[in-house]
Amino acid sequence: MRTTSSPSPLPVDSLGYSLLLAARAVTAVIGGCNLPEALAAHAREPAATRAAAQDLAYGALRRFGRGDALLAALISRPLAQPEPRALLLCALYRLETRPEASHTVVDQAVEAAGRLANGAFRGLVNGVLRNYLRRRDELLAGLTGDEARYWHPAWWLGRLRDAYPADWQAIVDAGNTQPPMALRVNRRRCERDDYLARLAGVGIAARASGSVGILLDRPQPVDALPGFFDGLASVQDLGAQRAAELLDVAAGQRVLDACAAPGGKAAHVLELADVALTALELDARRAERIGENLDRLGLAAEVRVADCRRVSKWWDGKPFERILADVPCSASGVVRRHPDAKWLRREEDIAGFARTQRQILGALWPTLAPGGKLLYVTCSVFPEENREQVAGFVAAQAQAELVAEEQLLPQGDHDGFYYALLQKAR
Repeated sequence: MRTTSSPSPLPVDSLGYSLLLAARAVTAVIGGCNLPEALAAHAREPAATRAAAQDLAYGALRRFGRGDALLAALISRPLAQPEPRALLLCALYRLETRPEASHTVVDQAVEAAGRLANGAFRGLVNGVLRNYLRRRDELLAGLTGDEARYWHPAWWLGRLRDAYPADWQAIVDAGNTQPPMALRVNRRRCERDDYLARLAGVGIAARASGSVGILLDRPQPVDALPGFFDGLASVQDLGAQRAAELLDVAAGQRVLDACAAPGGKAAHVLELADVALTALELDARRAERIGENLDRLGLAAEVRVADCRRVSKWWDGKPFERILADVPCSASGVVRRHPDAKWLRREEDIAGFARTQRQILGALWPTLAPGGKLLYVTCSVFPEENREQVAGFVAAQAQAELVAEEQLLPQGDHDGFYYALLQKAR
């Protein structure tokens, strides 16, 4: 009697293994999980393997609209099982970006398919990918529809066209690129010029930007950054670095960071001035990251797990001179870093975010001292979460004055952010 044995494990340094890990992560995202959490399941894999799987998963999700349209043209009936679909999306991304390695990509994708459902999809994966290679020009020429062309959901594109008739395509194009990597130098421990020299000394090309920012020519693992674990610098987008600068803090002030995780903006505030900072975070695990980041940088704050809207649970009645409200939002300005957000969000979610934002503003305003300033922040480009939200609040709140407003659209050097600085009448 013949028996069949299970296929041997894929080598962890093989493309097939990385494709398999990436497919599992994309499957989790299709099921509703966010991508960082999905990739965290592979935290124990070797660093090079994790990096390869991450590139494949991020690339497949950035191009999800295009990849899905290609699969629709290549497969007569939609796949009921999510994992082979995700594997094909990752493999198509690799074939499009590494056409010179097409033979290897197909071979390794078939090897990865052999580890799904006892190898039932090996033939399907092989046939679909080879069919794509034979018909590539015809298939690409035949792609229609905005999702396939622009790699964003149709409703998302509609909102961008309405809000930014002259800039919407530039916003979309920026959202489809690899994100830049920027650093913020901890000026309590190092001068920027000194840190630039340290980077040059280890062969990392970079340039100064903003007041304490550095833009790397190419992204690097943090292990490669000199003095990173000694707190000399932090990874933070140049656009995000505007928050602490706009908040206008001074020594001795009481400052609240109401939605603080992972702590980058809170740390920047503490690097700028000796303030008494309280950092709130609703999620206990994310609150731990605030403490870890502050410890690395040699900074201190009171970190509390709390819902900033439930003021009676955490406020001692003493007003704050400055409040940073980096509120939950659609993340529409940072989709090149979070491509899963484009496909996890639904249009009706925007109204839900706007409702939460109103609740946070309303809850925090009474805790602000007369003459104090509150900085409202989102990483969104949708007006309903930004200027419309702030305009409605100022119209309803006689004591609130809008003293500064910035809408940063995503571009080469930075992501998309919105800032509104509100001052309370004395």
